[in-house]
Amino acid sequence: MMLRYALRTVRARKAGFLGSFLALMCAAALITACGTLLETGLRGTIQTERYAAAPVVVSADQNVHRTTVKRKKGRTKVKHKAKPIAERAWLPADLQHTLAHTPGVARVVPELTFVAEPLTPSGTGGRTAYGHAWDSAALTPYRLTTGTAPKAGTDLVIDTYLAARARLKPGDHLTVQSTRAPRSYRITGIAAPAADERHQTSLFFSTHEARRLAAHPGQVTAFGVLPAHGTDAGRLRQAVADALHGTTAQVSAGDARGPVEFLDAAAARVRLVSMGGAMGGTSLLVAVLVVVGTFALGVQQRHRELALLRAIAATPGQIRKLLGREALIVGAAAGTVGALLGLPLGGWLHARFVAKGAVPATLQHTAGVFPPLAALAATLLGAWAAARVASRRITRIRPAEALTEAKAERARPAWGRIVAGLLLLAGGVVLVAVLTGLRTEPASTPVTFLAVVVLSTSVALLGPLLVRAATLLLSRPLRLSGPGGRLATANLRGNAARMASVVTPLTLLIGMTCTVLFVQSTLDDATRAQAREGVRADWVVAAQGPGVPAEAARRLRTHHDAVTEVVRTTVRVGLDKYAAQGVTPAGLTRTWDPDVTAGSLDGLTARTVAISQLAADQLHLKPGSTLKLTLGDGTPATLTVAAVYRRCLGFGDLTFAHDLVAHHVDNPLASSVLVATDRTQNQLASTLREFPGLRVLSPAAADSLQAERRQANAEVNYLAMGLVLAFTAIAMVNTLAMSVSERVREFALLRLAGATRRQVLRMLRTEALSVLLLATSLGSGIALAVLTAFSVGMTGHAAPAVMPLLYVTVVATAAVLALVGSSLPGRVALRVPAVTVATAKE
Repeated sequence: MMLRYALRTVRARKAGFLGSFLALMCAAALITACGTLLETGLRGTIQTERYAAAPVVVSADQNVHRTTVKRKKGRTKVKHKAKPIAERAWLPADLQHTLAHTPGVARVVPELTFVAEPLTPSGTGGRTAYGHAWDSAALTPYRLTTGTAPKAGTDLVIDTYLAARARLKPGDHLTVQSTRAPRSYRITGIAAPAADERHQTSLFFSTHEARRLAAHPGQVTAFGVLPAHGTDAGRLRQAVADALHGTTAQVSAGDARGPVEFLDAAAARVRLVSMGGAMGGTSLLVAVLVVVGTFALGVQQRHRELALLRAIAATPGQIRKLLGREALIVGAAAGTVGALLGLPLGGWLHARFVAKGAVPATLQHTAGVFPPLAALAATLLGAWAAARVASRRITRIRPAEALTEAKAERARPAWGRIVAGLLLLAGGVVLVAVLTGLRTEPASTPVTFLAVVVLSTSVALLGPLLVRAATLLLSRPLRLSGPGGRLATANLRGNAARMASVVTPLTLLIGMTCTVLFVQSTLDDATRAQAREGVRADWVVAAQGPGVPAEAARRLRTHHDAVTEVVRTTVRVGLDKYAAQGVTPAGLTRTWDPDVTAGSLDGLTARTVAISQLAADQLHLKPGSTLKLTLGDGTPATLTVAAVYRRCLGFGDLTFAHDLVAHHVDNPLASSVLVATDRTQNQLASTLREFPGLRVLSPAAADSLQAERRQANAEVNYLAMGLVLAFTAIAMVNTLAMSVSERVREFALLRLAGATRRQVLRMLRTEALSVLLLATSLGSGIALAVLTAFSVGMTGHAAPAVMPLLYVTVVATAAVLALVGSSLPGRVALRVPAVTVATAKE
């Protein structure tokens, strides 16, 4: 019976349920989009290209492992954890003999993969260029379409894509920047892959030259295993795994070959899971807050109807069932539509991440049935829970009291609501306090946004009291603004709960937007400040290509100049990840100052390490301590701490000798070279004229270049949270429209009492600006508190970087949305003749 009544109610009050429908639909779309990102990270396909003709691929282990054994009450519990390393791990070349004698193996093809950037005016069209030995062409396979295979050290075979793009042919010369100095090669042939390679371009060298450029003697990237006639891939994989039992080598077949080939795509899985989970979690919290407010406003608008139901003997349980079933009906419709809209939204979001470089194109977008079903379930549960929360008051009081409350708003919110709001306020304060002690970005970022949501939720619960307090402060200036101001004051005081429902999404919008925008700028400003203070060099050499070759740095060195090569990587201490760099120890203090607090950089050698104060505190280290770690390619190392420094944001947590890092990274070229010299910029540029793509910059110009790159990375975060902010903005306008549209009778009575149409509209604008002022104060206060705590934890100083123009833009945008959301429905409501509205049935 209640279901039938609920259907009739929804059918009869379509306009009344439209606001709830829109809020739930947007929430479902957002959750579905985030879910597809999460699913892509968990199950997204990485198709192989280079290894298409090799059914089985043997590669090195790309993880660092830790096994813990706990014994408790006679039971033994073994827990194993693994984390990916940052660079490519290499295999011993002598494993080829073992593989060649494995049953079912016809041929074993060793593979070498290394950086090889062709220096052509047309570039590679966004594809990554890799160098290989021609012996491994069979793994795709590549076949010569013209010319001959490379034999001499200066011979080169290119693929058909690069040949067509750069208009090259056999006999032409091509300069290639690989792991050594740039070298000119003669093109001896052009090869075509059996299947189109869409994400890379391949350059093939002679075997001897490939080994020289790979710079890993006695090691290979991988082995491609080709089966004997009549051997299927499954049996071959098992035979190879059995032959390699007891080693750390990994055996891959089928779709598992893709992650071996594209390490960046494999690493992007973890990033996408983290990003999708963070976005989905924040979206869900925001959606719950917004939807509860929307349903509460809807129930408040129906207070008279529900009170009459109570007066004619409807029980509290029946009212709850009615509202619950209405919510489920609206939630089912909105969730279905929103889930369907969320699928293309997730695809668009993935495409934007690929365009920004946050996710490689090799990780294909996956959208199964789970995200839409999860969004639909979350929408139904959220709608039902919101209806239960919104119906608490009307179902707990006696029928006579319900009729009384339907005529006028309660003077004070329920004590339970006040207590819950105060508890959440205390919880938000605790989160802000915790944030001051978090010194790493992965730890502080989720707490930052959680604190904003928790404090905004406390505003939602304490909203009526806050609106009344604000009205008390604003009553005098509002009365001075004329009849519209006096009407607005009366409405703000008499309908505080309704106004509070508008304050909540507006506060959340301003607070969340300011936090998203200024968290990144706070961190970037601190990073730039440390980098500027720490670079003592007169000039910085930067590269437009893969990096600055060691030969260029060698030519810059003189008896009087200090030249520091900087190579960046990521290492693991246990399972924890730390940003690291390798620097040239000779003359280091002339070009670089990380603000050493203990020890000395003079002791930096291949057997020592300098460590940041943050990492030293986390790992309980000091000069002379021993540090065990795993380098970027999985090589274990035991080093002695030589120095502790303070500027970790500008220079990373660990600093090694250059040669130690350069031998354990995929790209050994320096990301930059610091030069302390009396020579001019032109003189240095003249010395480097044989190295294409190198630029000599001032430290300020180099800092600006790095800032542009960081800004590109920040745009990914803005895009990720932009959808949440857009949803919040839509919800705010939706709530405003719902709040204004229910006041048609009120506007009609005002018109009949003598108020002009202009005075009513002025009253609406005054109310909207008053609510905006309160929400701006609350949202800005929340953002300032959270940003200050974030700044204290991450930089050690209470100095959040707030750009005034950007802040004004945020508030102005919120003001426009608030005025539009109130004025347009108000104009529509005033079109109906006042007498018609006043004499109509409620």
